[in-house]
Amino acid sequence: MFVASILINVGMWFERLVIVMTLSRDYLPSAWDYFTPTIFDIGIYIGSFGLFFTLFLLFLRFFPMVAIAEVKGVLPQAKVHHHHSHDKVGAGS
Repeated sequence: MFVASILINVGMWFERLVIVMTLSRDYLPSAWDYFTPTIFDIGIYIGSFGLFFTLFLLFLRFFPMVAIAEVKGVLPQAKVHHHHSHDKVGAGS
């Protein structure tokens, strides 16, 4: 799921790049030039990944993929040990 979410995020940013590059064209072919990102464009791009990873890790922290109740059931500390009381056989009966 993590890999799929990363690939979707990268695909969305490539789509955005294609849109920006298409809109940066003028109607005259002599005025066409390649898109070169500024420091602000790169900062917003890196910041959006940072925001995505922060929100994704917070999601995993508060809503884990594996239920804690299921994990606690299989831990060795969760085993119930019954202590048998030693009956006094033949004592006063």
